[in-house]
Amino acid sequence: MAEIPLLEINRLKKHFPIRGGLMGGITAEVRAVDDLSFTIARGETLSLVGESGSGKSTVGRTILGLTAPSAGEIWLDGTRIDQLSRRRMRALRQRMQIIFQDPFSSLDPRFSVRESLAEPLDNFGLARGAARAARIHELLDQVQLPHAAADRRPHEFSGGQRQRIAIARALAPRPDLIICDEAVSALDVSVKAQIINLLADIQRNLGLAMLFISHDLAIVEHLTHRIAVMYLGEIVEIGTREAVFAGPRHPYTEALLSAVPMPDPGARHRRIVLSGDIPSPRNPPPGCRFHTRCPYAFDRCRSEAPKLRGPNHHQAACHLDRLPGSA
Repeated sequence: MAEIPLLEINRLKKHFPIRGGLMGGITAEVRAVDDLSFTIARGETLSLVGESGSGKSTVGRTILGLTAPSAGEIWLDGTRIDQLSRRRMRALRQRMQIIFQDPFSSLDPRFSVRESLAEPLDNFGLARGAARAARIHELLDQVQLPHAAADRRPHEFSGGQRQRIAIARALAPRPDLIICDEAVSALDVSVKAQIINLLADIQRNLGLAMLFISHDLAIVEHLTHRIAVMYLGEIVEIGTREAVFAGPRHPYTEALLSAVPMPDPGARHRRIVLSGDIPSPRNPPPGCRFHTRCPYAFDRCRSEAPKLRGPNHHQAACHLDRLPGSA
């Protein structure tokens, strides 16, 4: 019998209504997330990548219940959670935590680090007194900060240190799943690498599942097990890290990978520059949503929306049998 995935998303949709007119009725809707399905196993990292505006952050917030889905199902460890009451959902929040892009805005400036880390412990009734103090020191050890940091406030730290505090706070209730929403995009390059290595170590040591949301494929290469590429509310390619990096099967993924810097300056490298901007999710193009920017588009792409196809370890939603130049 196959193991139940920790997280299972079935045909998830999130449409935001646009109101207008004299009566304030719904005149249109923004299709931020449109029919997404994927799973994350225990201890696995899935990276959700794509340009800004593709709907990645909306996926993360909908999974956590911060915004209600328009349709579809969200299952956590065999329990459907998208229809739970607020009281029952609150109890499950201990198992799902999020790390935001900006650590300064996600930490209360009035709280010391000790108070920030104690808050989730108190909210879920996980530790008191000496046990709570020991847990706070354990969390600081896990993110490689000194115990003396506990009595300082967020403004006294650098951006990278603040993100370590945010990571420690997410780890406090011992979650099964952490959603990293552009968790390193606001950091300097050298600090970014340190935080990525820290997250990889934590994921490996604690056996956490992780949904890592990013616009940069280069960041996720050494962190993730699988990659899902998202464009205009849809997943256009999903597969193992090795399969996607070795031979992208969708033109959008090919273009994203061509933007990844090469470590060997003498290596042959063909940069693909996409024309135009990502279309509005309010009025996505018919057929393949990428056809307005695709260098390989043909008539079928403009009229028929492709479905994900291919072996389980590497699927793509593209009418091309094989990309020119792909392995």
